[in-house]
Amino acid sequence: MAKYITKRILMSVVTLFIIIFTLFVLVRIMPGDPFPVERMTAEMIELKRIELGLDRPIPIQFADYMARLLQGDLGNGTSLYNGAPIMPIILVCMENSFKIGVMSILFGSGVGLMMGIAAALNRGKFIDRFCTICSILGVCVPSYVFMIFLQYFFAYKIPFFPYFFDPSNFFFSAIMPAVSLSLISIATVARFTRNEMLEVLDSDYVKLAKSRGLYGFKLIRKHVLRNALIPVVTVIAPLVVDLLTGAMVMEKIYGVNGLGKLMVDAIAGEGIDYNYVLALSILFSSLYIGIMLILDILYVIIDPRIRLTAKEKV
Repeated sequence: MAKYITKRILMSVVTLFIIIFTLFVLVRIMPGDPFPVERMTAEMIELKRIELGLDRPIPIQFADYMARLLQGDLGNGTSLYNGAPIMPIILVCMENSFKIGVMSILFGSGVGLMMGIAAALNRGKFIDRFCTICSILGVCVPSYVFMIFLQYFFAYKIPFFPYFFDPSNFFFSAIMPAVSLSLISIATVARFTRNEMLEVLDSDYVKLAKSRGLYGFKLIRKHVLRNALIPVVTVIAPLVVDLLTGAMVMEKIYGVNGLGKLMVDAIAGEGIDYNYVLALSILFSSLYIGIMLILDILYVIIDPRIRLTAKEKV
């Protein structure tokens, strides 16, 4: 198993390196200048390009960027925050996005699992139909519609929650953004949990367990849940990255100073701040690869069948 994990780690590192190189080249060959050109003359832009090393060949720029990146230096912005260092600003935004993301992950996964389990155990009944309709609505209705709905009823009509996010009252003002983000995860987790549990409930080994007199919660806990939830984890993993990195629409609507809003500002500002776009893209890619790596390792630990397959490959 150690060889399998080592192989997966090496593959993840190589994949991340290829992604960073591709992103770097794409950012460098994009047309235009990453400066507020309306407020700068051609001479000022050329001097700024020389100062930032943008006039040098791309391979040399990439080597310098990787050397700084390995030291935790993401460089400086070109148009946002008056060219301040990127890392401290990203850390502040990351804290807000991660806290709200964790809240939405816990709420969305918990509610989705309960809905999926309830629907599977009451197949064909009212609870099953209700949970199925909610799952379909959660997938089909755009998330911003649900966000506006929450704002209108629970911040305007019934002024219980603040209309916009307030860092000084983090938990209370983060409830609506977290619930808004969790809508898609509730629907997705509920749908997959229901389908996987129904498949397991119809399997031969569950029928055999029933024939031996095993029913109720003990049957569900011992033979159904563990086997049904392994595929569900695969669905949750990509959602975790999306929720942790923040949603651009959500952070704009609720005024959250997070990673999603920072990406929008970097793209839609006076000049596209390519350094922020590159740094945030690398961060998102690293999180996704890291989550999938952890998922692969957990699969080997949890599922004996995958463990056996891994041993055969190595």
